[in-house]
Amino acid sequence: MISHGAVNASTDLFTIEISGQAGHGARPHEALDAVVVGSLLVTALQTIVSREVDPAHPSVVTIGRFDAGTAANVIAGRATLEGTVRSQHPKVREHLHRSIERIAKAIGDLHGAKVEVDINKRTPPLRNHEDWVEFARGVAREIPDASVLEALHTVNMGGEDFACYLDHIPGVYVRFGAQVPGRENFPAHSSRFDFDERAIAVGASWMARMARAAADRLNTES
Repeated sequence: MISHGAVNASTDLFTIEISGQAGHGARPHEALDAVVVGSLLVTALQTIVSREVDPAHPSVVTIGRFDAGTAANVIAGRATLEGTVRSQHPKVREHLHRSIERIAKAIGDLHGAKVEVDINKRTPPLRNHEDWVEFARGVAREIPDASVLEALHTVNMGGEDFACYLDHIPGVYVRFGAQVPGRENFPAHSSRFDFDERAIAVGASWMARMARAAADRLNTES
């Protein structure tokens, strides 16, 4: 699969630390409940994608971890939220970061809690360079054993660190279909994942041809 434009999303992680005041569950008026503040944050953060981002730009804000409390009858004084932010557009990516920080501060101020946000920028969006997409497709058409040459039909919000190369060097990221014919398809992270090993030969052939063709092109351009 050789696709134009965005192929994978950026993959950033964030941590939100909430500091309130622990107290007895029977006397909530003497405490500042970090669980309540964290719960409001989880709900509010979901409005970023649904209400602040153009629907034409796929984006994700996911809370994957919510840690708080030590006992059923104790109001938690601290809570930690961890999550991931995904986007295929650099400007949308930055907007998501700013919105997380803005909403976290606002909810902390609303309840008098201290809220600290740490955003860890990881891999950028992976975007193929247009001229190299067509070049790679031309090379793929020369392989006798290659079957169907396609583009991705759905948005992939997973990350790929090859994007770091494409941020500096023109190139193209290619996927090889390898589902075993007649067998149920399981994703790569499944314990039941399997692939058709014949795809290895097709991939090796394309890579060898691509290396030679790209070297010839670069020599000509220089």
